[in-house]
Amino acid sequence: MQFCSIEFNDMEQTHSSTSKKITAASLLVALGIIYGDIGTSPLYVFKAVMGERPIEEVLVFGGISCIFWTLVFQTTIKYIWLTLQADNQGEGGIFSLYALVRRHGKNLVIPTILGATTLLADGIITPPISVASAVEGLAMVPGFEHIPTVPIVIAILSVLFFVQRFGTQKVGGAFGPIMVIWFTMLFVMGINQVLKHPEVLQALNPYFAYQLLTQYPQGFWLLGAVFLATTGAEALYSDLGHCGVKNIRITWAFVKTCLVTNYLGQAAWILHQGQQVLNGRNPFYELMPSWFLIFGVIIATMATIIASQALISGSFTMINEAVNLNFWPRVTVRQPTELKGQIFIPSVNNILWFGCVLMILYFQSSSHMEAAYGFSITVAMMMTTYLLGYFLSYKLKWNRIYVFSLMLLFAAIECSFFIANVAKIKERWMFLFFELFIFMTMYIWFYARKINNRFTKFVDLGRYVQQINELSGDVEIPKFSTHLVYMTKANHRQDIEEKIVKSIFAKKPKRADVYWFLHIDRTEEPYTLAYSVNELIDDKVIKINLKVGFRIQPKTEFYFKKIVQDLVKNKELNLHIRPDGSTKYNAEPDFKFVVIEKFLSVENEFSLREGLLLNSYFWLKRMGQRDEKAFGLDKSDVELEFVPLVYQPIGDIRLRRIQ
Repeated sequence: MQFCSIEFNDMEQTHSSTSKKITAASLLVALGIIYGDIGTSPLYVFKAVMGERPIEEVLVFGGISCIFWTLVFQTTIKYIWLTLQADNQGEGGIFSLYALVRRHGKNLVIPTILGATTLLADGIITPPISVASAVEGLAMVPGFEHIPTVPIVIAILSVLFFVQRFGTQKVGGAFGPIMVIWFTMLFVMGINQVLKHPEVLQALNPYFAYQLLTQYPQGFWLLGAVFLATTGAEALYSDLGHCGVKNIRITWAFVKTCLVTNYLGQAAWILHQGQQVLNGRNPFYELMPSWFLIFGVIIATMATIIASQALISGSFTMINEAVNLNFWPRVTVRQPTELKGQIFIPSVNNILWFGCVLMILYFQSSSHMEAAYGFSITVAMMMTTYLLGYFLSYKLKWNRIYVFSLMLLFAAIECSFFIANVAKIKERWMFLFFELFIFMTMYIWFYARKINNRFTKFVDLGRYVQQINELSGDVEIPKFSTHLVYMTKANHRQDIEEKIVKSIFAKKPKRADVYWFLHIDRTEEPYTLAYSVNELIDDKVIKINLKVGFRIQPKTEFYFKKIVQDLVKNKELNLHIRPDGSTKYNAEPDFKFVVIEKFLSVENEFSLREGLLLNSYFWLKRMGQRDEKAFGLDKSDVELEFVPLVYQPIGDIRLRRIQ
């Protein structure tokens, strides 16, 4: 018996350390990728806080104070300082966080599913509200007062989703410079008003936030609008892998300065514009001189398109991680460009596009969407806080009292936002179906697989190696393949599924020169790509354990052939020639992969929960990608077998014979 471990040094998608180096280019990339959502918040946040309420100092100063301290506690302290420390080999996001802590708690699955569900669900409203907020600025340009904005928003979003299939590598280089222009514009617009009315700086005093929440009529419920200022904070962590911690923290100082300055400028303008109510005016565009308005609308539209692109790409990445961590059915994943990490998932793209179009058709304007925006992100942040507590306690080994105090602080803040956002449920009733669909899909797929694995029978492969060896040498049985490869779920070296043994010996025995058993082990690290070899019989019965990171889309056949090449090169394996002598003309080994597809037998009796889970699981499985395609196997080299699964056999049935 021989055991070895070899790294895919030339293939491994390691996270480059250069992404963490601080350079002008890396800072520019960070600005272009991760700040689209939170960076476009000034378009609608303060407008949502003010609404059509009478303009009073307590409302304006209190609103600014709440926004500022929300950015301090939620964005800066929780995400920039704390959450970014949950670095899973350079990768972030709720699934990366789950992968880091899943061994340390039994109740982490549901929070992870809830967090992922709400992040994906809000993906159908972030692009519409962002783009609509920008395009609606056209109504302030002379000659465009009555232009219909809904068709323009739908057109922009449709083009954006359509081009995803081609990748964004060519235009991605412009994202950083555009966002630099955007944030510079925010700062200049804001500082112009702040310099005119410097007294507005006193709004940063937390007392005004306290006054708004406790003394202003129904002031607490304004937190629902205030929360919109930090809805993009989750993206800071999700896009960690693209930029690195240092680049995010440095650029955040610039971004936060620009955001706060713009909010202060809007407050200064509101207090000195001379009217009692806004009357539907957007203070963001009111800061612009009339000659610059059309340029400002164009820049804002480009910034919101970038924000939407970042969210779409993040959704693709999240679903890909969910598939690899067994939270989502296997779906088609494509790589439209050679850019590392850029993927395209057609099914997710279509769902998001359809949802976004429905949102803009239903709400018609950004002001109507403001009421529905932010609720889901509140839930996502609460779930991140829950998982973060485990990370700080078990991974960083922080003092439990210190961790508990921090988590209690964030829980209090986020629960306040949650309560304030509860009123938005009536505006989000249609979202509930979308969110329920995502949640149930993840729940069913994860727990049904658990049940499936629980009833999977494993046997000791060592007990059958002699029979396999005899079968291989029995010339009276037609040869099925020179190299026969089975995909197995067994983790241990010598374990194998009972159904694989039956596949080899039952009905028509499958004779081969070499029997391979290949197990894919999804690791907690995102970009691991390594393998180990266990030979039960030299050059005859070989088991391979392939470790693949949860961010890598497996190309099983390609990896397997690379392993065989390495073994031959290292003289650890003698490739068998084909019996018909065809090796003379084709040196490629004769491989045949056997994929065993399972279906639910009618011979089962389930409890209500298990019955619903398993029947739904197999329905989702039929809707998703077939196993051989998901594993990255060539159809010409694959043999499909279908076996019934009997979990709970039907009890004794008494049949009476009629004479």
